[in-house]
Amino acid sequence: MSTPKTPEAMLAIAIEEARAGLAEGGIPIGAALFAADGTLLGRGHNRRVQDDDPSMHAETSAFRNAGRQRDYRTTTMATTLAPCWYCSGLVRQFGIGTVIVGESVNFDGGAAWLAENGVRIVDLRSDECIEMLATFIRDNPSLWHEDIGETDD
Repeated sequence: MSTPKTPEAMLAIAIEEARAGLAEGGIPIGAALFAADGTLLGRGHNRRVQDDDPSMHAETSAFRNAGRQRDYRTTTMATTLAPCWYCSGLVRQFGIGTVIVGESVNFDGGAAWLAENGVRIVDLRSDECIEMLATFIRDNPSLWHEDIGETDD
């Protein structure tokens, strides 16, 4: 596989991960972490359901799969959905410089906060990402609300 150079190519890897999570019976959110030159460092998807682990969000999975990095300032996190507050904290804690967002229509998370704090946000407003999550939310409202820490009553 060639090294992804564009935001769209980076997002395509995150979308593959989201589809994998959905196929496993989980929440369709995927992410991937890239070095400054576009080298894929790690990829992953939301595994909260599969692992019975509330902390295993897509960004967390990709971050863990990337292993230790000396510096994260020049890295890019591509994610199919705007990061929640938990994952936004991970981005800020480790100084990830850029976040490519597949969509922020169904959930805008902490993207504005990240931008206010110097993180470059590239929101691609991907129709594929919007539709994938909208369908999931419609079909699984309780699980979705659990994932974002809300009740659906």
